[in-house]
Amino acid sequence: MTATRRLRQIVATTDVHSTLDNAAPFLTHLHALRATSLVVDCGDFFEGSGYYRLAHGSIEREILLKLYDVLAPGNHGWPHHFEPALHRLTVCANAVHADTGDVLFRRLRIVEVGGQHVGVTAVIGEQAFHSIPIRQRADHRVTDPVQALREVMLAHDHEADGWILLSHSGFDEDLKLAAACPFLDMIFSGHCHSEHYGPVRVGDTLIVKGRELADGYAIATPVGHGWGAGTTRFPDQIPAPVPTDLTAVTARIDEISQQLTAVLGPITKAYRHQVLDRHDLLVDLAERLRSGLGADAVILNETALRPVPLSDALALGDLLAIEPFGNQLVHAHVSEDFRRDPHGLLLHLTERAGPLVTTPDPLPDDTTAVLTTDYLADTYLAGRTHAAGLLLSQAVKHVLTAPADGGTQ
Repeated sequence: MTATRRLRQIVATTDVHSTLDNAAPFLTHLHALRATSLVVDCGDFFEGSGYYRLAHGSIEREILLKLYDVLAPGNHGWPHHFEPALHRLTVCANAVHADTGDVLFRRLRIVEVGGQHVGVTAVIGEQAFHSIPIRQRADHRVTDPVQALREVMLAHDHEADGWILLSHSGFDEDLKLAAACPFLDMIFSGHCHSEHYGPVRVGDTLIVKGRELADGYAIATPVGHGWGAGTTRFPDQIPAPVPTDLTAVTARIDEISQQLTAVLGPITKAYRHQVLDRHDLLVDLAERLRSGLGADAVILNETALRPVPLSDALALGDLLAIEPFGNQLVHAHVSEDFRRDPHGLLLHLTERAGPLVTTPDPLPDDTTAVLTTDYLADTYLAGRTHAAGLLLSQAVKHVLTAPADGGTQ
């Protein structure tokens, strides 16, 4: 609640992705900022680590409810924003029900910041929305964010002195939004995972992005008739004792952390003592899957994995950080349109899911089925034929760890 706090600024995180390994400084610092700050998040707070996989989002939910005022929905963790408590905090102007066109979330919050009545709204970009697993968004769709923002502004212009947007669209898309919606004072950017943080000015609009993975935040402050903005990192150490109302959260984080230290096996020499190269691992993995599971072709997307520093041994936390999304391997149909156009198939998938690894390379004509992840099969291909009986993380572990018989590596 903001009624009893005198807010002087807005603090925005983005793309935290369940990064809780060093959560105490992050949580304690946000708790201290909260006394004078509207605390917001630009999406993808959930999914991306073993903390999410083992606790199923319960830790992240508790953090959001205790420390945050306004949330934008992201493509990761989309279903969590429909839980009643989080739904009350979530705003989005352009997400609607597919059949009725009714908005899925509250479109706007009006909050007093620095003596101004500020309208805080959010949008999710089309690319981000369509990367949500299809089963999670089957009854939903997005409208044009520019048109949605203009409608919100026209309906509530008399209530707000300024306009703040939480965008889960990507920095480049936000530059276009700023040009098309000059009434926006500030855009807090999310989704892009780039090294571009801003602030950048487009006309009278500032665009800024906080550092991802709980590394930092963006901050905006009213200055005269405009706004100032910047970014900063969270401290490496705890600036003060963990507040009492966060001790249960940090205790749960510590409990999961202990589970994540379980050692799964020694890492094979080819991958030891380096940051994991996703492409190289997937090339190795795809070849093994093709021969081991008897698949005619394999297609895997690099974004299914994360680059993680590796040492001598693979811990459970390492594996769940490398493959944080719980993908299953499945055999999937290739649609009629792409069976004689494998190049078109790969272009279609790359535009939507990022860089790919395929075997054989190039794919042969008349490919009717491929071994892939359930995410690609259900979201972008013609659906699965049957499960392969193997998780992607299990296959990754097999490639990364040395043989049990202690053979030469």
